Amino acid sequence: MPDTISPPGLTASNASLRAYLHGLPGVDEVGAAQRAAGLATRSIKTTAKAQAIDLAIRMVDLTTLEGADTPGKVRALAAKAVHPDPADPSVPRVAAVCVYSDRVAIAVEALRGSGVAVASVATAFPAGRAPLEAKLADTRQAVADGAAEIDMVIDRGAFLSGDYLKVYEEITAVKEACGDAHLKVILETGELVTYDNVRRASWLAMHAGADFIKTSTGKVSPAATLPVVLVMLEAVRDFRAATGRRIGVKPAGGIRTTKDAVRNLVLVNEVAGADWLDPAYFRIGASSLLNDLLMQRTKLATGVYGGPDYYTLD
Repeated sequence: MPDTISPPGLTASNASLRAYLHGLPGVDEVGAAQRAAGLATRSIKTTAKAQAIDLAIRMVDLTTLEGADTPGKVRALAAKAVHPDPADPSVPRVAAVCVYSDRVAIAVEALRGSGVAVASVATAFPAGRAPLEAKLADTRQAVADGAAEIDMVIDRGAFLSGDYLKVYEEITAVKEACGDAHLKVILETGELVTYDNVRRASWLAMHAGADFIKTSTGKVSPAATLPVVLVMLEAVRDFRAATGRRIGVKPAGGIRTTKDAVRNLVLVNEVAGADWLDPAYFRIGASSLLNDLLMQRTKLATGVYGGPDYYTLD
């Protein structure tokens, strides 16, 4: 449900929402970029790096969102999610498998009893250009088929034109349609143009009931840049201070290497705090990242890279 500590009259009109969102502190773009770049240089020692790699694996939403996704590909991805390296049972499972809504039932069956959640993109992913009724029907079907998490896209056209109330009301409607499923709200930060807009969209989504705020669909560039993730982590930190609710963050798009993943974990720890270093509150949407994490994990354990051909292609 939406938080109950919102300012009185917040959603009375577009004017009230605009006044609230534009009253948030502005983002120092140069400062955000410099801080993110500085944190990206932090080095992690061998033992801590091994722990970070396993944590990153546990945070992965292993994703396939292509028109050519077949039932066989979804089942193969599910198998990899549960046993990322079949030759090494000590490798942890990932957090979730993320698929299109018409593939949810297949993923649910393949993952039954594994502890890996099924997430589904809905609401006319990735463009979000559909009537609300269609978005809600898509969401309800995915949940009925067993999705435990819904990744919805906001209407960026409405947001950029200042129709904040429409965006808010769509998020609250989708949240209601989710029932017990968690809702991740995709901002598509590459289309929001400014860090101020990223901050405003983050607060709007959180007030509307998001359980997570997510950077991107992975279909638009730039996607999960470190400064954008920093701004969103500041938003969830400050939102908890204001409301008592802890909201998760999910960067997605462009995170392909272990170095990328570790940089994000450092950012989480330094900006939001250690409370967010948990798959319940931080996820990484990725497809190719997992193989690199496995390669680096093998290198730390044996001193030898397994090589990309050793692991299945996603």
